[in-house]
Amino acid sequence: MDTPQPDRIFQTGMAFWPSKILLSAVEMEIFTDLARHPGDLATLTGRLGLHPRGARDFLDALVALGFLSRDGQGIYGNTPETDLFLDKRKPSYIGGILEMANHRLYPFWGALTTALRTGEPQNEARTGEDMFAKLYADPARLREFLRAMSGVSRGANLAIARQFPWGGYRTYVDAGTAQGDLAVQIALANPHLTGIGFDLPEVGPIFEDYVAENGLTDRLSFTGGSFFTDPLPEADVILYGHILHDWDLDQKKHLLRAAWQALPAGGAVVVYDSIIDDDRSVNAFGLMMSLNMLVETSGGFDYTGADCQEWMREAGFRDTRVEHLVGPDSMVVGIK
Repeated sequence: MDTPQPDRIFQTGMAFWPSKILLSAVEMEIFTDLARHPGDLATLTGRLGLHPRGARDFLDALVALGFLSRDGQGIYGNTPETDLFLDKRKPSYIGGILEMANHRLYPFWGALTTALRTGEPQNEARTGEDMFAKLYADPARLREFLRAMSGVSRGANLAIARQFPWGGYRTYVDAGTAQGDLAVQIALANPHLTGIGFDLPEVGPIFEDYVAENGLTDRLSFTGGSFFTDPLPEADVILYGHILHDWDLDQKKHLLRAAWQALPAGGAVVVYDSIIDDDRSVNAFGLMMSLNMLVETSGGFDYTGADCQEWMREAGFRDTRVEHLVGPDSMVVGIK
């Protein structure tokens, strides 16, 4: 029998060190800068506004963590992954979620113990503010948040665009569309489809700009509204991408009933989140995401595929299934 070792305990307990190093690098746009101009220590210290005391350790830590390269002449540059995914000038940029993690989630998670003991959110709600109201009232913060949602959802969006049997459908609604990346990826992969992005009216201009950037204005449109007070637009398929986990159980069930009412017979609802495995012992990311909902919302939580299928059947959907997408994300499909 192997002797127990403390390595994993230390690595997890101190995991905020590499996390904050990467988040600070994204905040300072180091990867965007290096994509254009690799440089040595002295050059980067000045160009990035770093203090000499910490500059070398910081850059070398990024090398040791696998986020930067350094050649024999001491020139720092991006790795293939950071060059593709963390250069803001590239359409493949996924750093929006990291920007949000740095500005919002990192400090709020410092109060996880309080959340676990009180069951109360530890974000803006601590001072009586409504997180979404404050977010949607600030166009710059809203744009950052919606870009973050695209970043964290991109892999699953691409998988749904390819994996779901779209050939039997003509129209779809992306409910809670945010920037519109799910709607865009589906349209790009399936030229026969037309779609609608549904979200609060403040999202409209951001959605329309993103759709225009992708050349899809003729096939994608926006409808403003709240899925708690307004009916969903009618379509063959209704999708909730990273939406259900924001809400409490009654609200989750309301969203599924709203989808059932907007769909024709044979229509489909597609729900995807970091679906927790039914045994609740494997998908650690899904369980941690549920704790993030504890920190961020008044009633939200993540759930298992079996949970979601039960709620779908309760709403009236006759056939349900769970399919893995990518990483921790899976989709639950219900047919009316």
